[in-house]
Amino acid sequence: MGYLSNGVDESSQQTDPVAAVRNGKEILFQAFNWESHKHDWWKNLETKVPDIAQSGFTSAWLPPATHSFSPEGYLPQNLYSLNSSYGSVDLLRALLQKMNLLKVRAMADIVINHRIGTTQGHGGIYNRYDGIPLSWDERAVTSCTGGLGNQSTGDNFHGVPNIDHTQHFVRKDITEWLQWLRNSIGFQDFRFDFARGYSAEYVREYIEGAKSIFSVGEYWDSCNYNGDYLDYNQDSHRQRIIHWIDGTGKLSTAFDFTTKGILQEAVKGELWRLRDPQGKPPGVMGWWPSRAVTFIDNHDTGSTQAHWPFPGNHIMEGYAYILTHPGIPLVFYDHFYDRGDSTRNEIVMLMDIRRRQAIHSRSSIRILEAQPNIYAAVIDEKVCVKIGDDSWCPAGSEWTLATSGQRYAVWEK
Repeated sequence: MGYLSNGVDESSQQTDPVAAVRNGKEILFQAFNWESHKHDWWKNLETKVPDIAQSGFTSAWLPPATHSFSPEGYLPQNLYSLNSSYGSVDLLRALLQKMNLLKVRAMADIVINHRIGTTQGHGGIYNRYDGIPLSWDERAVTSCTGGLGNQSTGDNFHGVPNIDHTQHFVRKDITEWLQWLRNSIGFQDFRFDFARGYSAEYVREYIEGAKSIFSVGEYWDSCNYNGDYLDYNQDSHRQRIIHWIDGTGKLSTAFDFTTKGILQEAVKGELWRLRDPQGKPPGVMGWWPSRAVTFIDNHDTGSTQAHWPFPGNHIMEGYAYILTHPGIPLVFYDHFYDRGDSTRNEIVMLMDIRRRQAIHSRSSIRILEAQPNIYAAVIDEKVCVKIGDDSWCPAGSEWTLATSGQRYAVWEK
């Protein structure tokens, strides 16, 4: 089956929430897009698990599995009902069993910033949860979104009741639900949706309580723009993400939205953006690579929503960057399965090089060039990558071309 082990002692993983982060060998896969709920997803995905495993992915992020008012899963109500538009709980269990058998961890999408009520309460709005498990009253909803709880500890997700995580009974119930997902259902990793909505200290408590093997938070706010022009300096943007990671007690990683924002402008002939004033990568990856989950697109930024899409004719330059660099790379379903065999094979080739050369989240990087049409860097002094239209190759006979494609090439020693 190829590379099925990620080299971490499994017994230590079960009790240590940062074992996988410390190992640094993760390659993540986002196993859905915005339209997946229309396609019998759990059954569809089960057929792809052998390929996902053989390709070398260590964890696959699944869409929200809970009952939801929206088919995509992001407006949850009954958290203990796992019959969703993606399939039945039995099909979900079958999928998770197959993933476990083939050593691909299942990452649950944890949507706990907000929850749709079942009955009207204070103020005549649906802010009570009578008749279903976790039958909270209005105290579980923040006062700023129509409940009788405390003020939110983060940003509001507008139009729905936001959960008040300051309430001990709420945190106790959520922790028990996460433990159920972890121990009874078979999820091993967590992705925290809309992590700006509540304090990172609660994410720390939930990870400590449920002992997820690997966790990642979606702390997404806007990069620094001057009109439509992306500022060169994004230090304040990456610092906000780093502050959130710190708040989780360093137990969670975070999606590196800074790197995405910079990279998708850089590939359009502005590759000088990929070196910060200190000579380092300009995203979270440049400051805290062991906690930076790098990615090109996801179900929000790309797919049919396309809120902030990576330029489609530069996708492989993006993957040549994140799959050779420090940080924890994530590959998007659409790029792996929906762009034809050549793109998929190019991504697999880059993943093979990453594993063969033991590139990891903390690997060293030396940036050699960062000009408008050429970027070049050496990683761990054994992999060299070039991106851009200009021709370039590393000096020295010890370098051998490992793979190349449109506007990128990778060499290894």
